[in-house]
Amino acid sequence: MPKHVHPTTRGFDASVAGKRAECDGGGPVPGTHFAGRQEFSGTLTGEYVDHGDPPWRWYLLAQLTEKPAGYADDAVWCESGNLFLVEDGSS
Repeated sequence: MPKHVHPTTRGFDASVAGKRAECDGGGPVPGTHFAGRQEFSGTLTGEYVDHGDPPWRWYLLAQLTEKPAGYADDAVWCESGNLFLVEDGSS
C-alpha cells in the first residue's frame, strides 16, 4: 500500500517577520506516556509551512525568550491557531 504524503508548501510572510509572539501547544512529558502544555515566546522569522489538505499553516518562532525546561532548540514551529502576537509597549 502506498504511503499517503500530505502536500507541503513553504513561504515567507513579511507582515509577521520580526514581530514578537507567543505560542502554546502540547508536547511529551519526559519519562511518561503523557503530554502537557508547553509555552514559547520569541520572534517570528516570517517563514511558514502549509501542510496537509486542507492546509494548516505553521510559523517559525525563533530567538526564544521563553521555552519549556529542557527544550534545547532556539526555534519552534507553531500552528497558526496557537500563535498570539505580543504588543511591544513602545507605541
